[in-house]
Amino acid sequence: MMKKKGTKNFSLLSLFLFLGLILTDGYSIGVGVGIGGGDGDDGGVWIGGGNPNSNPGSAPKQQTTNAAYNALQSWKSAITEDPSGILKTWVGEDVCSYRGVFCSGSLITSIDLNKANLKGTIVKDLSLLSDLTILHLNSNRFFGQIPDSFKNLDSLQELDLSNNRFSGSFPQVTLYIPNLVYLDLRFNNFTGSIPENLFNKQLDAILLNNNQFTGEIPGNLGYSTASVINLANNKLSGEIPTSFGITGSKLKEVLFLNNQLTGCIPESVGLFSDIEVLDVSFNSLMGHVPDTISCLSEIEVLNLGHNKFSGDLPDLVCTLRNLINLTVSFNFFSGFSSQCSSLSVGFDFTGNCIPGKGYQRPQPDCSAIPGGQLSCLRIPAQPLTCAAISLGLKVASSP
Repeated sequence: MMKKKGTKNFSLLSLFLFLGLILTDGYSIGVGVGIGGGDGDDGGVWIGGGNPNSNPGSAPKQQTTNAAYNALQSWKSAITEDPSGILKTWVGEDVCSYRGVFCSGSLITSIDLNKANLKGTIVKDLSLLSDLTILHLNSNRFFGQIPDSFKNLDSLQELDLSNNRFSGSFPQVTLYIPNLVYLDLRFNNFTGSIPENLFNKQLDAILLNNNQFTGEIPGNLGYSTASVINLANNKLSGEIPTSFGITGSKLKEVLFLNNQLTGCIPESVGLFSDIEVLDVSFNSLMGHVPDTISCLSEIEVLNLGHNKFSGDLPDLVCTLRNLINLTVSFNFFSGFSSQCSSLSVGFDFTGNCIPGKGYQRPQPDCSAIPGGQLSCLRIPAQPLTCAAISLGLKVASSP
C-alpha cells in the first residue's frame, strides 16, 4: 500500500510539472514577481514588481504610459492657476482622457492648451513624452525658462509658446530640437540678440514678433528655409542683411515693421519670387526703393510706410499684377508715375513730398531729405530682366 501511494504521488507530480511547462509558454507565475499574459505587447496585464519577459524592452507601451503619467502629473503640480478647471480632468493613469491631450493609440502625440489661461512653469519632465509632435500653449500665463531637456523631444515638430510671459534670452534649446519646423515665440518678454543659428535651422515658420529682442538681424537671414519670418515689434537695429533674397528662398511673408532698422533695402529683395507680404514700415530706412522690387510678381501687400525713403517710387511697382495694398505714406517720396495714380487697389501715399497732391508734408520738411547723401546700390529693372538680375546677384554673392 505504501508503494502504491508513492507511485500515485509521483504520477500527480509529473502531471503538474507537464502542465507547468505548458503554462509557461503563455503565462509566468511567481511569488513577488508577477503574473503576465501574452508577449508583453498585446495588452496583457502585469501585476507585481518583476518583468513578464526576460527582454528588458518587451513592454515599451507600459513604460511610455508610466512616463507620460509621471510627466503630466509633474507639470500639473507646477501649474498654480487653472481658472477653467482643465486640469481637473488630469487624474488617473488614462492620460489620453486628459483634456488637451491627444493620443495615437496609447502614445501622446499632441498637447493643445491654447487659450487655457493657465499660470505656471514648464517642467523638464515633459521631455519624457518622446512621441510628442505638437505642443501648443499660446495665450496662457506660463513664465520662466524653457527646460534644456526639450532637446530630447526628437519627434516635436510644432512648438507654440506665443502670448505668454516667458523672459530671458532667446531659448537656445529650441535650436537643438532635431525635427522642429514651426517655432512661435510671439508676444513674450524675450530679450537680447537673435542667434545666427536660427536661420540655419530647417524651419518653415519663425515667429518672434512682439518681444524685446535687440541688436542686428543676423547676416545669414537670407539663407533661411522658412516661408514666414516675423520679427516685427522688437528693438532690432542696423541694416537689413544683404543676404536678404540672395538664395531665392521660398519666403511668403516677411515682417520687419516697428523696429529701429536703418540703411537701404537690399537690391536682392527682388529675388523673392514667391513673396506675398513684405512689411518694413515704422523703421528709419532711407534712400531709394530698389527697382528690383518690381520683380516681386506674387506680392500682394507691400508696406513701406513711416520710413525716410526718398526719390521717385519705381514705376513698375504699380504694375505688379497681384498687388492688393501698397502703402508708402509718411516718407519723403517726390513723385510716382501715372500708373500708380490709376491703381484700383489700396494706395496710401499721404505724408510725402509729392507736388500737387493733397495731404503731403509741409514744404520746409521736404527741403532737407533725410539720408540724402546715402548711396544705395542701384540696378535698373525692366519687365523682362528680372531673371537676369537674379542670376547676376547670385553670381556676385557667391564665394
